[in-house]
Amino acid sequence: MAEPVIEIHELNRSFGALKAADEVSLTLMPGEIHALIGPNGAGKSTLVALIAGQLEQDAGEIWLDGREISDLSVAGRARLGLGRTFQVSSLALEFSALRNVMLAVQGRLGTGFGFLTPVKRDRLLVDPAHAVLTQFGLDERAEVSAGALSHGERRQLELAMAFALRPKVLLLDEPMAGMGAGGTPALTRVLNQIRGTVPMLLIEHDMDAVFALADRVSVLAEGRLIFSGPPDEVRASALVREVYLGTEG
Repeated sequence: MAEPVIEIHELNRSFGALKAADEVSLTLMPGEIHALIGPNGAGKSTLVALIAGQLEQDAGEIWLDGREISDLSVAGRARLGLGRTFQVSSLALEFSALRNVMLAVQGRLGTGFGFLTPVKRDRLLVDPAHAVLTQFGLDERAEVSAGALSHGERRQLELAMAFALRPKVLLLDEPMAGMGAGGTPALTRVLNQIRGTVPMLLIEHDMDAVFALADRVSVLAEGRLIFSGPPDEVRASALVREVYLGTEG
């Protein structure tokens, strides 16, 4: 039986009297898209920050690929293969889409840009960057500056950059945020295309995207994990509908 890529054991984090993470335990399996949902203030952002190393837990353990990472920094966790996208764009807007992905490739290789070879002719960077852009449907936008891309295209580019780092796992923090009616289905298709290549923990409010993508869904409320199971079981749960899904209309 496959071992989890991420294991979280009885994670706790409080801010004064507020318990933002209350005995939370969950796993992410190889190739899986595991969605984390819940109402505002449920503790989703806190849990992601704890996994990424931005916050320190009060108690509990976080394991990545069989190694405990609870005491590692954000950079240390990234070096071990923990990739992440953010709600707020982290793109270099003045650079082309190609150059942004090349920066990610360069970061993965751990090499500086050479002085003798013009950057845009460095095949070690250009070829894998073009391959990733093609995979994410941005090959025809390679020379367009990130600042000139649409909001949806920027989201795709952020995913492409995260994917170019070849992480062992991806934390996707509300990738559909701010997307219009046409943007969410397009990004959902992109994520479906890379399904199975890297396990993903998906934090998302868009329930259409969640149920289209997730192999498993966990529901947080007031810092506690109240339900976890396949999407159909989550849809059918009276508790989940009362706590969350019912409020979505």
